[in-house]
Amino acid sequence: MLRPVEEMKGLCRFAAPCFPDERGFLVQSYVASDLLARGIEARFCQAIESTSRRGVVRGLHFQWHPPQGKLVRCLRGSVFDVVVDVRHGSPTLGDHAAVELSGSNRNVLWVPPGFAHGFMAMEEDSTVLYECTAEWNTAGEGGILWDEPHLQVQWPAVEAILSPRDRRLPTLKAWLQDPRSHQFCTV
Repeated sequence: MLRPVEEMKGLCRFAAPCFPDERGFLVQSYVASDLLARGIEARFCQAIESTSRRGVVRGLHFQWHPPQGKLVRCLRGSVFDVVVDVRHGSPTLGDHAAVELSGSNRNVLWVPPGFAHGFMAMEEDSTVLYECTAEWNTAGEGGILWDEPHLQVQWPAVEAILSPRDRRLPTLKAWLQDPRSHQFCTV
């Protein structure tokens, strides 16, 4: 089920403050005290930047060991950004939220641990920055199939370009039957 970001406990979307002048502009992706005021208690230890062609789908990914939260922003171009709740015991388990992140709207999305995250690039050379709360661990990462019908995500009508790995991700149901999925619980 599609839900507004505000209905999925833990997610948070906000506009990054922008300070334009005659030279251009300066954007503050985040300020720790502003994040705390929004209920986000995160310490970032890794930043990842990706640039994608139009139609590229990255995700739906998550990391369970160590649990990883992400502060996500599109620096250039635009992306259709999707998060899916994969937390056992959550009243929104299996539901998703979708937002546009773009270089022009400067929206920032906080994706806490327990949510699968992915996006489709809507423009050529769309660049996304992830500020991560845990270092990447290939042995502790996973994902779910981006176009699983049960999720009912209304992806844009653009031909999708995926990595071979992302084409082979399991369904949400299969992931939830995996004992590792219990790393994400709301109780």
